[in-house]
Amino acid sequence: MAEKTAAQKRAQQAYMEKFVRVEIRMTAEEREVMKAHASARGESVNGLINRAIHELLERESTEQSETTPEA
Repeated sequence: MAEKTAAQKRAQQAYMEKFVRVEIRMTAEEREVMKAHASARGESVNGLINRAIHELLERESTEQSETTPEA
């Protein structure tokens, strides 16, 4: 693979600066299960984790709005 140009490196750096890193801890066995699960669905572990978080937040937001009486 060819070396990235200076412009490509700047663009990648600018893109990566939009994100923060979050560290999680799990057992090696849990990680392997997660990797296999993600791979079977054609996604990365990072994508799987992000999707799971977004789905949980959406589900809990919907549940919250359904149980909160309207004013």
